[in-house]
Amino acid sequence: QLQLVESGGGWVHSGGSLRLSCAASGFTLDLYAVGWFRQAPGKEREEVSCISSSSATTNYADSVKGRFTISRDNAKNTVYLQMNSLKPEDTAVYYCAAVHTYGTSWYVPRHRDEYDYWGQGTQVTVSS
Repeated sequence: QLQLVESGGGWVHSGGSLRLSCAASGFTLDLYAVGWFRQAPGKEREEVSCISSSSATTNYADSVKGRFTISRDNAKNTVYLQMNSLKPEDTAVYYCAAVHTYGTSWYVPRHRDEYDYWGQGTQVTVSS
């Protein structure tokens, strides 16, 4: 069974840091692009950051550029999202998602509809 499991969420003060992890089981992530998305109450799920299978390409939403860093360790079958200088507006459920990119190691989809596999989400709460 293909599964993604997020961890590392929690509660922090504004300005704090968290590192989210997305671990895959039942498949290997090395041929998959992976994205982090978030959804706040009453809002649509939005892209936060994504990374190609080879790590050659990374993208970030404007709202998190310079504060968040996405990375992956294919040997550990895990993708990370380091979140620094957190703000109250970063409060949301964070989801990771994966899509097979069939050898195009530089390609990374930007829209949530392009991703096939999703984790259950992890809550991030930033207090002011």
